[in-house]
Order: sequence, then C-alpha cells, then structure tokens
Amino acid sequence: MDIKADEYTYRVFWSDEDEGYVATVAEFPSLSHIADHQQDALNGLVGLVGDVLSDMAEAGEQPPIPLGRRRFSGKFPLRMTPEQHRRVAIEAAEAHVSINQLLVSRI
Repeated sequence: MDIKADEYTYRVFWSDEDEGYVATVAEFPSLSHIADHQQDALNGLVGLVGDVLSDMAEAGEQPPIPLGRRRFSGKFPLRMTPEQHRRVAIEAAEAHVSINQLLVSRI
C-alpha cells in the first residue's frame, strides 16, 4: 500500500503556551510541528510525516492507515453505568426520540 504524507489527518491550532501554531496528525500522535504561521506549521509536519514514512519503508514497517482510507461500520458499542442509562432513557423519552437518536445528535 503506497501511502503519501498528505493523506493523513492534520489539525493546526494556535498555542499561547508555545507562542505559535502547532500542527498535529491524528495517525501519528507523537508528532507535531510548531511555526509562526499556520501554513508553515502544516507544511513542516507534512514534511516530517513524509520523512517518517520513508524511514518506516526502509525498515520494512507498515505505516498507519490514514483515517480517510479506513472503512467504518457506523456501529459503535457503548457501555455506561445503569444510572447514566436511566438518565439518557428519560431524556430521550422526554424529547420523543430513541436513545440512539439522542446520543448521535450529541456527537
């Protein structure tokens, strides 16, 4: 599978603590790049991910599959306490919707 660095899921945000823009990538949570401008932060991280992908290929390692390439079923089992379940059931009944509809609307 040939994966390119720009296929991954990036986020860029301002950080008062770092006094700059921070770029992160969901599939590589240990990587980030800080720059004075949003685009520079993003470009720096995309370049870093490209380097990591090259290193992984040389080492024979499989890179993570980008979130955009993954298939999702649409089902998500959820566990909660009986008390939470009761509260959600009451709220859903009061709103005249199913528990599923209520929880999906909150996501």
